[in-house]
Amino acid sequence: MRLGIPVRILARPGLRSHDSRRWQNSPHLSVSLAYLRDLFLYLDGQDIRMYRMSSELAPYVSHPGKPQFHGQIEECAVELAAVGELAKSLGLRLSFHAGAHVLLNTPDPARFARSVNELNALTRLLDGMALGPEAVIVVHVGGHYHNRSGALQAFVDGFAALPETTQRRLALENDDRRFGVADCLGLHQQVGVRLIFDLLHHQLFNPGGLPAHQALAACLATWPPAQIPKTHFSTPATEMVRDARGQPHPPRLNRHSHYLNPFPLIDFLRSLPRMRDFDILIEAKASDLALMQFRRHLQTYAPDLVERYGIR
Repeated sequence: MRLGIPVRILARPGLRSHDSRRWQNSPHLSVSLAYLRDLFLYLDGQDIRMYRMSSELAPYVSHPGKPQFHGQIEECAVELAAVGELAKSLGLRLSFHAGAHVLLNTPDPARFARSVNELNALTRLLDGMALGPEAVIVVHVGGHYHNRSGALQAFVDGFAALPETTQRRLALENDDRRFGVADCLGLHQQVGVRLIFDLLHHQLFNPGGLPAHQALAACLATWPPAQIPKTHFSTPATEMVRDARGQPHPPRLNRHSHYLNPFPLIDFLRSLPRMRDFDILIEAKASDLALMQFRRHLQTYAPDLVERYGIR
């Protein structure tokens, strides 16, 4: 079982995930890839073998009003191949998570067109790195637009409009307030998209009362036998927050904690029956620091899980 992190590195502040300069300063994929090589070497040194890359790796590449950025992927074909080869040599599993503005079920034609362009660009990046099918682009169903059944059908239609190469890269994640695991399973049955199980999202939105271990197993079963499924684990923030007037408020439970509370995750993993292997992307605000702390906690409080799952 690989543990992974998304985008940011905190233990080494100088490492950048992508070229984040504004368009006026001519950011470029070539700069992002140079940053990524250094970042991969850091991950290797920490024995972190899964990483979610920034969806802005190629800055403005799909922006409809900035055609000067549209050719970056082709311009960086050699560099992309080299970075992909480095990732494979390090045993590093890579993925993207499309931005919240990417919606396949939007009723807005312009937004849909831009969503398709962005997903196609992310696909071209993964293909340019020559990465295998486990390198996925994670998406959500989208909005419900006051018509849940219509929104689900719109996702089916939007998925069907994608090129087959992009369809093969997508993985669908259950969310925390609109579309749960049961909805995603229905979409899998219609279009064949693989599912990402997010434990916290399931805990927050599970109207059918599906036990978490059954939901996990159902999502894992949507992946072909030769591929290792990917999951998301996190624990909610519990710290008090204050509004603009300084008044205290409880936190929103869909906000990730900085570090993981290890005990509910240990209990969940121990409760699972024997099932196929899967990897875990840890979604915590402390990123790599949180992953390394969680590994230490597993070694201390749950060495049986480290051995059972081969956690690294």
